[in-house]
Amino acid sequence: MEDLLLEYLPILIFIGLAAVLGGALIVVPLIIAPSKPDPEKLSAYECGFPAFGDARMKFDVRFYLVAILFIIFDLEVAFLFPWAITLSTTGVFAFWSMMVFLGVLTVGFIYEWKKGALEWE
Repeated sequence: MEDLLLEYLPILIFIGLAAVLGGALIVVPLIIAPSKPDPEKLSAYECGFPAFGDARMKFDVRFYLVAILFIIFDLEVAFLFPWAITLSTTGVFAFWSMMVFLGVLTVGFIYEWKKGALEWE
């Protein structure tokens, strides 16, 4: 049992070191850094000129749609890298499984394209 626990010792040391370092990086600036805010420092900054309008204005739905599409196709690439690296050891089943996955994503992409989700008027 002790041998098993000794195998986890480097992980525990790493977690402890990360916690101590993380805590130090949070606490030390609070102690050392001067906190003398002036009106210029507290003013809102937006591209060099004073803010105008409401910061909580509504965005067009297309912004969110583009973000969701980016996440979907970014995840596709995230699945492709490990698959490509291990393809020689995983065999034919993994190849055809990925082809089905890519087929479903392609059908979804074509559907979005036909619906005009990728058009920016």
